Amino acid sequence: MLRSFVFQNLGYKYVRDLGPGEIVSFTSSDLVVEKEPNDNLKICSFLWTYYGYATSTYEGVNVEEMRYRCGKLLKQRDTIDADAVTGVPDSGIAHAIGYSNEAHIPYIRPLIKYTPTWPRSFTPTNQAERNLIAKMKLLAIPERIKKKKLVIIDDPIVRGTQLRETAEYLYGEGVKEVHVRPACPPIFYSCKYLNFARTTSQMDLITRKVIAEIENVENVSDELVEKYLDPQSENYQLMIEGIRKKMKFDSLMYHNINDLVESIGLDACKLCTYCFNGKE
Repeated sequence: MLRSFVFQNLGYKYVRDLGPGEIVSFTSSDLVVEKEPNDNLKICSFLWTYYGYATSTYEGVNVEEMRYRCGKLLKQRDTIDADAVTGVPDSGIAHAIGYSNEAHIPYIRPLIKYTPTWPRSFTPTNQAERNLIAKMKLLAIPERIKKKKLVIIDDPIVRGTQLRETAEYLYGEGVKEVHVRPACPPIFYSCKYLNFARTTSQMDLITRKVIAEIENVENVSDELVEKYLDPQSENYQLMIEGIRKKMKFDSLMYHNINDLVESIGLDACKLCTYCFNGKE
């Protein structure tokens, strides 16, 4: 799965990708297949959009190239008039460059990442520690953003804590407008497998919180969520507007799931999109 990484600088050469569930053992002279690959591939779409390393290639799809395509398609559905676009470091940067190239507006870097202890803010299992790292990790350059209408591209919005604080921070540093364009569709379901999108309760998800407010209920069932999955529906638009108000953005537009799949370039049946639509 992982092809373009540091081992290429150490004299090793790529032979082939492993299949799904395949196990191999190797020596200096031989490679033995201990378990044949399964017939069906199901790989997390977040691998490209969020936590994959930029130089890595998974299933023949390079992470950085995918993110450029993702930003390009994101812009093609967007009509916002902005002065500049930026990506929340690190994984939002390539998405933002793709968006910038398609929009013909400048890409700027007003946010610098500072994480001396943790490489990714979702790494700690403790939510309070995550929040602290999120507050610490971005430093603004006010001279780059004062009085600008700014498009911000981040990856997923899970609980909403980090991006809301980032937006408030930017407003405080003089930005005129904040227009948020997540590189992923809305997250409706907590991931069963990965820590960054896993929650103590699915009601921690910003989508479900807003749906609960719209429906005036305490708990949002999966059946109720299905009413809000279609981006063309009135319910979906109500939810997006509710999230925007809660997060205090000037505008909010999520990535379309079909465009996300197109950005990756694999058949949809080979991708896990459970977080977005409940389909593994």
